[in-house]
Amino acid sequence: MTTPPNHALVFGASGIVGWAFVNELLNSYPSPNTFSRITAFTNRPLSPEISQWPRSNKLQLISNLDLIHSDPTSLSTFLQSHVPDLGTVTTIYFCAYIFSADPATETSLNIHMLRTTVQAIEPLCPNFRMLVLPTGVKAYGVHLLTSFPFASQLPLRESHPPLPEPHATQLFYTHQHALLQKLSASKKWSYVDLRPDIVVGFVPNNNQHSLAQWLALYLSLYRYIHGVGAEVSFPGTSKSWIARAQDSSQDVIARFGIFLSLQPEKVVAGQSFNVADTKEPGTWEGKWGVLCEYFGLVGVEPEEREGLDPAEFLERHKDERGAMEREYGLKGGHGTVEDGVSLSHVPGFLMKGFDFDRPLDLGKMRGVWGDAAEERDARATWWAVFDRYKAAGIIPDFES
Repeated sequence: MTTPPNHALVFGASGIVGWAFVNELLNSYPSPNTFSRITAFTNRPLSPEISQWPRSNKLQLISNLDLIHSDPTSLSTFLQSHVPDLGTVTTIYFCAYIFSADPATETSLNIHMLRTTVQAIEPLCPNFRMLVLPTGVKAYGVHLLTSFPFASQLPLRESHPPLPEPHATQLFYTHQHALLQKLSASKKWSYVDLRPDIVVGFVPNNNQHSLAQWLALYLSLYRYIHGVGAEVSFPGTSKSWIARAQDSSQDVIARFGIFLSLQPEKVVAGQSFNVADTKEPGTWEGKWGVLCEYFGLVGVEPEEREGLDPAEFLERHKDERGAMEREYGLKGGHGTVEDGVSLSHVPGFLMKGFDFDRPLDLGKMRGVWGDAAEERDARATWWAVFDRYKAAGIIPDFES
């Protein structure tokens, strides 16, 4: 008996991981006939022309979905009026996320969106069987920086105990897991959780936490101002320069998440999985030069004093940036205060604050993924993302 093709709903499709899920599905991962339909939802407007996704009759892109101000009834009405063949939906990739500096508010908003979505989907989609939830290494408390609780229990494994209080309660992941456990109990659907470290990825219209976008903009402008061959110091500290960790490319996260969503429920149901590009951790010392090379620059170690902050550099050189955008016909409005999305503290937080070892154990990921598991070095991961920003007209092609 032939299994019917799958229908995926991707919520938060313009975000750094949601974009990648849509991209991989449209590029026929894991095979051309695995998914017959991909329905992508975004809150902010996104046109197919700027999305950088391949054209496909499988894709339906629906913008202006406001999960914050929806309830199950209104969302159900919205879905029925916008999405054909809801009865064929098998898989949800839930990447919708709202940031708040207040933990209680962040939890309330994100739990509301997740609960509303599941409660609307269940009665409409009788073939729904798996929800994939990308979270991250905040589950291990890396965001606590000097209070990181597992510094002496490395590498980080999915079997580590929960965060100590009050940190567990203050982290919205904790409440997302509890909610999904409750909602999926005794149901025919389940969920899996993905735990990447810093996600390296492209987004077409800004993202709150995209380090790759900040560095693409920063290094492009640095090259424009200082010229090819200029030395650029690592904008972090001597400690973060040698801290061991793994990058998590948006492509690998999406591919592994899709793979998990197609596995029998008994194999993966309700489980968490670390996900990263390489089995062995690396350092900024080992990859900074690789990133700078893409822009014709020479990456060097951090300065003794605190180095340039990418966001501050972009703000300080707004006039030169405007000139670069005009000269190369670039799309403006990325990585600015005015874009209303980008968070200027992100580069400093990720490249200075993360000055401690936090390697991930990938034994569980590699064990499940088997022969399909991928290994990507810094050049493959970062250069692919920079290529996407260049193709989107967000950074210049200096060689054209």
